[in-house]
Order: sequence, then C-alpha cells, then structure tokens
Amino acid sequence: MLDGVTVLDLTQYFAGPWCTRLLGELGADVIKVELSPGGDPSRDLPVGRNGRSGYFVQQNRGKRTICVDFTSPESWDLLAELATKVDIVVENFGPGVLERRGLDMATLRARTPSLVTASISAFGRSGPWSDKVGFDQVAQALSGLMALTGEPGEPPVFAGIPVADGSSAIHAFAALGWAMYHRERTGEGQHVEITLVDSLFCWHVFAVQGHSLTDGTYRQQALGGQSPAAAPSGVFRGPESWIVVLVLDRQWPRFCEAVGRPELVDDPRYATGPDRVAHRAELNALLETWMATFPDDAAVVAALDAHRIPVAPVLRPEAAIDHEYVVDRGLVVSVPDPIFGEVAVPGMPIRFGGLQPAALRPAPLLGEHNDAVLHGMLGLDRDRVADLAARGVIRSATDR
Repeated sequence: MLDGVTVLDLTQYFAGPWCTRLLGELGADVIKVELSPGGDPSRDLPVGRNGRSGYFVQQNRGKRTICVDFTSPESWDLLAELATKVDIVVENFGPGVLERRGLDMATLRARTPSLVTASISAFGRSGPWSDKVGFDQVAQALSGLMALTGEPGEPPVFAGIPVADGSSAIHAFAALGWAMYHRERTGEGQHVEITLVDSLFCWHVFAVQGHSLTDGTYRQQALGGQSPAAAPSGVFRGPESWIVVLVLDRQWPRFCEAVGRPELVDDPRYATGPDRVAHRAELNALLETWMATFPDDAAVVAALDAHRIPVAPVLRPEAAIDHEYVVDRGLVVSVPDPIFGEVAVPGMPIRFGGLQPAALRPAPLLGEHNDAVLHGMLGLDRDRVADLAARGVIRSATDR
C-alpha cells in the first residue's frame, strides 16, 4: 500500500518506532536515524544479547538505519538534506533538541513544503508542560487513566503494557494517512502532533461528560475487578483460573437460562440493572458456584458462549500467544534476526482487504545502511562516506 513512500524515522524507544514500523509493514521504506555511540537506547533493554534486544527487533524490523554523531554540525546537514528526499518525517525528541540543530519540523517543511511531518511527545511542543520529561506511566497518571485502574480505595496502579505509547503510535499512524491524503489533494504537506496524554485522555467515555452533565457531582471511580454499572459483570473465579463475564440488560434473561435459574428473570430483586448491582454479592456467589460445577474453564466459556453471554478466560501473555484466536488472526509473527535467529513478535493489528503486510527485512544492525542511504539516496561518493566514518560523523554497522 505504501510502496514508493519513504519515511525518515527520527524516533527511539517505543511510540515513535511503533508508528514507523506500521508504515513499514505497509511497504514504506523507513530510514531510521540512530545517534552514536549506542544508537536507539532500546537496543539495551531486556531481553538482549550482544548489544541487541528483542524490544528493538520488535519495533524496528524491516527498517534501514544510519548512525550519526548528533553533536556534529556535519551530521545535521546530512539529515536536513535527507529530509528533502523523503515523504514523511516522524520524530519524538525532547523540546529544543531538533530546533538547536535546524532540524525541527517547521524548518524542514519550510524547505520542502510538500513534506508530511509528525511529532510524538509526552506533553506537546507548546504549553505549560512542554518542557517536562514524560514517559508512558507519567501520561497514564496525568490523563486520569491511572486513577481509574486498580481496586476501589486502594492506591492507583498503571496498566501492565505501555498504553500511552501504543495509543500515540496508532493515533500518529492514522493521522499520517490523512495528512498524506491531504497532500495528494492539495500538494501541501502537513504537520501532525500527537501527545501521550492527549491519546489517553480522549479514551474517557464517562468521566468528562458525566462530570459535565451532573454539575460536577459525578466522579468515576476505579473499577477494580467488578463493573459498577452491571452485575454480574467482572472477573470471577473459574474452575482453574479467572474468567471475565459481562451481563448487561439484554444478556440477563439468557444468563438466567445459562446458569439454570430461569425463574430469576421475574424476581423483583433483579428486575433492573441497578437492582442487580445492589444485589451483586449474591449474584456473584451464584455465578461462581455454578462455574465450580464444570471440569475446567473452557467448559464454562463454552456454556456461556452457547447463550451468547460475553465471556473470555483471563490469559497470561504467554498463554495468549498459542490461543486459537491469536493464531488464526496471525497476531504473532516470526522475524529472522542475525543475532537471535528467529524472534516471535506481535504482528500487524490492521487488515486491509486483498493486501498482506510487507515481507520485512530483519531489524538493522547499528548503522548498517550508512552507505546505502548516504551514497544511494544523497549521492555522496563512497570516498566521502568513508571519510565521514573515519572521522566519526557516522558510525559503521560493524562497530556494534
């Protein structure tokens, strides 16, 4: 889908590299810029070997890379020139880093008006928090998400996966598509700005409008393992482990049939959703007692499925890898790697009719494509490339 589109990737860690990886999976040529001496800091994260991590492999598979000394003005000139040869630039540097080097998105777009650019940051490029450092868990806190995660009355907890980074990556990926569509229609480039906090705050479906419509009296609370709006709805102990069951108004009659208690449909104690919430404890006990009559969790899920009740086992990630749904959807793919051999990583989460994700190269070694990019794209002769390497302006792929 993006064959012929070239992306300059000025990102590191997770949110930015995830966004550009998705572009690469649609066929874009992604050129990742890494800073010497060590490159993307995620190369050193667990689980790793020989200065290379599975984390880096997962987010940077299929990309080409150059490695530059970011303290050298000569490298700034190279990157500025490279930005004139691409369609998209994505960056996630802190405020002022690119501006001091003449590589900020406004400067690049002034030089190439058709350029599409994206900035991903914790708090944005302007405003009262723009100079602060932030990562995923900080965004979870400021966005209000963390206050709603965990058990009621207990300290807030953060999600077990980087939801702010992931949400920002997907938002940026989507926005870049529309920016490219705008360019196709008008010939004009566009700048996209995504923040970790914005990406999470927009997920609120009750807290903001509920607060507004009740003159501030509604305050959403942490859910814990039970829904405050319906019962029985939440996490329940199954024969082997935990199972999530959600019973809303439309499911209530079918639920009564499923657990062999059809008479409960007409019981005045459970006539409405609020009535069932008020009697949550007895309904939860009824459900878990019924679950205990089954030999295993799979039998519980099958029985509720047969009555069209939303249900799923609570799986650990390593169990989810082999689950029939994950396998059928191709959510785990094997990536060849020169250090690890084969690495299992999450696959492309979006399907397009009739199109398959691009066959990706392994994640690059540090500076592996210095010559291919500087000679092949910028037209520098190989003696010049060799001189840049000798003086440390670029770092060789064999250095690490």
